[in-house]
Amino acid sequence: MMGTVHVIGAGLAGLSAALRLAKAGRRVVVHEAAKQAGGRCRSYFDPALGLTIDNGNHLLLSGNRDSLDFLKLAGAPDGVLAGPDEAAFAFADLATGERWTLRPNAGRLPWWVLDARRRVPGSRARDYLAPLGIFRGATRSATIGESMACEGLLWDRLWRPVLLAALNTEPQESDAGLAATILRETLGAGGRACRPLVAVEGLSAAFVDPALTALAGAGAEVRFGRRLRSLGIAGGRLTRLDFSDGAEEVGPEDAAVLALPAWVAADLMPGLSVPESHRSIVNAHFALAPKPGAPLLLGVVGGVTEWLFSYPDRLSVTISGADRLLDVPREDLARTIWDEVSRLSGFAGEPLPRWQIVKEKRATFAATPTETARRPGARTHIENLALAGDWTATGLPSTIEGAIRSGAMAAQVLVGNRSGARAGSNAALRGAA
Repeated sequence: MMGTVHVIGAGLAGLSAALRLAKAGRRVVVHEAAKQAGGRCRSYFDPALGLTIDNGNHLLLSGNRDSLDFLKLAGAPDGVLAGPDEAAFAFADLATGERWTLRPNAGRLPWWVLDARRRVPGSRARDYLAPLGIFRGATRSATIGESMACEGLLWDRLWRPVLLAALNTEPQESDAGLAATILRETLGAGGRACRPLVAVEGLSAAFVDPALTALAGAGAEVRFGRRLRSLGIAGGRLTRLDFSDGAEEVGPEDAAVLALPAWVAADLMPGLSVPESHRSIVNAHFALAPKPGAPLLLGVVGGVTEWLFSYPDRLSVTISGADRLLDVPREDLARTIWDEVSRLSGFAGEPLPRWQIVKEKRATFAATPTETARRPGARTHIENLALAGDWTATGLPSTIEGAIRSGAMAAQVLVGNRSGARAGSNAALRGAA
């Protein structure tokens, strides 16, 4: 099959699929309802701050191989992701005032847990064995709460903050299988896979703009302002795409990738199983440059703030699983968070600077066993139609890595290119319709 592939949606999942398909020699047309690409991972100018910010803070790790492959495929410039030269994670406890840096060693053998200087203060080496229960729970669709003890100093200062950030769902109720994949691909792979990376110049500069340039160079088209209204299906094949501005015929050699939010895909494909419950994320931005020496990323326990990002021109906070904060007035929330951030960043007593609060109500699917079981695979019952999105069965939670992996898997389905997704991703196709 060497016809045109229509990619519906220009978020990272759609861009990932489009890049893979273009590399495989297919003619690609990307259709996006909005006026810009990137979906939930893009940059924009915020007039309240007078700055360009991302519509969500995102942390990557050096073990996110699909994301790094995406950057190479897109020809992104060197240095678009910044981070320390080693796996080092700074933490602060607002309740006690303590600070520490977690430093896993580079190799797979975790000897670092034997060194108190590299561990969480007050923890013991044997405490780090607790997550082994997650791998046992992963084989029986258990929750993390059913797989390990969710209490104690190390839970409060390490496992809960890390798992909550990765899963965006209260860890006790989250799927152990998703957590096991995260641990296996990052901490379980050694410190070399755990070096934190941040797109300090913005997600668009790192991911979106290079991808669009690469697609243009490959002869692909990107059409904005095209909202898909319905699908035309005949004989088990996709035959027509009905957009708000007209129909697009899908020929016998053509195919499509549906890279849209789960609820939109479900409306277009009645009967499609998708996650139905979602969790929110709240981000707070303050137009104040960090002081010299501030860590790029600071994990915070004992407060509302969870992760503090120090960008060159601003301080930004991310709070995961933030449904409890959705009804809190924005100014009240800004003042509460600034009180914490100012103490953490050396600005105690400083007045509230220009600020912005961004509440994303349906930021990710709820990473529970029930919702995980609803995730479909990339392959559908329609011969020439594949699915992509961080909500599909990638084996990962809703992350940049999951979105990019899903696009590679969708491309693999359509062109049979086994290099399109990593070994191990094939298992995630078990949920295919």
